[in-house]
Amino acid sequence: MSLEFSRIFILFLLILPAFCAPVSSFAESGFADKKSEIESLSQTEQKIPPVKQLFKNIAKSTGIAGFIRGNQNGWTGGYGRLLMILIGFLLLYLGIAKGFEPLLLVTISFGCILSNIPQAGINEPGGIIYYIYEIGIKTGAFPLIIFMGVGALTDFGPLLANPKTILLGGAAQFGIFFTLIGAIALSQFVPQINFSFQDAASIGIIGGADGPTAIYLASQLSPRLLGAISVAAYSYMALVPLIQPPIMRLLTTSEERKIRMKQLRPVGRTEKIMFPLIALILCMLLVPSAAPLIGFFMFGNLMKECGVVERLSDTARNSLINITTIFLGLGVGSQLSADQFLSVETVGILLLGIVAFSIGTSSGILMAKFMNMFSKTKINPLIGSAGVSAVPMAARVSQDIGAKEDPQNALLMHAMGPNVAGVIGSAVAAGMLLSVFQ
Repeated sequence: MSLEFSRIFILFLLILPAFCAPVSSFAESGFADKKSEIESLSQTEQKIPPVKQLFKNIAKSTGIAGFIRGNQNGWTGGYGRLLMILIGFLLLYLGIAKGFEPLLLVTISFGCILSNIPQAGINEPGGIIYYIYEIGIKTGAFPLIIFMGVGALTDFGPLLANPKTILLGGAAQFGIFFTLIGAIALSQFVPQINFSFQDAASIGIIGGADGPTAIYLASQLSPRLLGAISVAAYSYMALVPLIQPPIMRLLTTSEERKIRMKQLRPVGRTEKIMFPLIALILCMLLVPSAAPLIGFFMFGNLMKECGVVERLSDTARNSLINITTIFLGLGVGSQLSADQFLSVETVGILLLGIVAFSIGTSSGILMAKFMNMFSKTKINPLIGSAGVSAVPMAARVSQDIGAKEDPQNALLMHAMGPNVAGVIGSAVAAGMLLSVFQ
């Protein structure tokens, strides 16, 4: 028994080192790792920069340094950003102090300022304005929601009471196609400008004086020009009281401006309910590519006129359109970064925009004068200028100019007919341009 025990004991002694070696190795490894970690922390502590270097790092992170260092890759990356921030403050002044389309100019200008702050990253992937643009504008969602709200605010009664005024709204869209041709011609004669046909189509829509339509079409066809096109569209809409009156006086005589139009007939509820449905069916059959714009516009109007979804209609024309306007403005402002906006092409867009707006205004007036040649019931040509879809500002300008010639002449409701027709016309024109590239 003792011999057997001795053998087992000797065998145990022989095997024991084999078990102890891994444990010893593991322990030594653990101690080595811990030692390495301590040494690493010690080295890190030793690498803390001196106070002078800390202040240098802080100085490099300031916006002032960002404006200066940005010039290394071109002036638009440095001082160009500062210039765009100043432009943003100018737009902010026009919106607040002068009241030029404040709902949009205030938000667009603030988005412009935020997007040009160096090293902030607000307009880069991960920044909030970047995602506002990607989700709401690049997809075309925000302009469509705005259109639905505008539809809920629109009364088609004046148009239905005098259907021939739709021709005035249609004629005012001539500025779109004239400007499209002008953009193509400009790119042929100015070396620094290179507009594609898609760019020209997006620029031309400025002539419709419809901001949401301009944004929608530019986001689909020419995203790189979205900022310049949006600013041009809304700036000229805001400047309607300054741009239109000289054109109106130039193209009309005092006698024409004094023409009094007959009182409009009352329009029944059934007509108002059927109109958006008929308009949608016609769009479906003739210009389906315009269905997103026309569809949301008519849906908003149907909610208003049917009278059974008042809460939805109230939301569409108040809280929903206001919330969307905030995000739309910030998203558009994000495209006013210096590297995109400060170019010869932007100057060309601004010039073409004023031409487009002037042609649209003139076309509506001339169409009214042409219609008067064949009609016993005369139309005051001033309401033709309201064919551009700057609702309701263009209609108010028609009223103001007419009242200066004859204080008793009421043109506002008559001008609302071509005004809302212009909204439909610009949406149809945008659909036609979209269909070319589908």
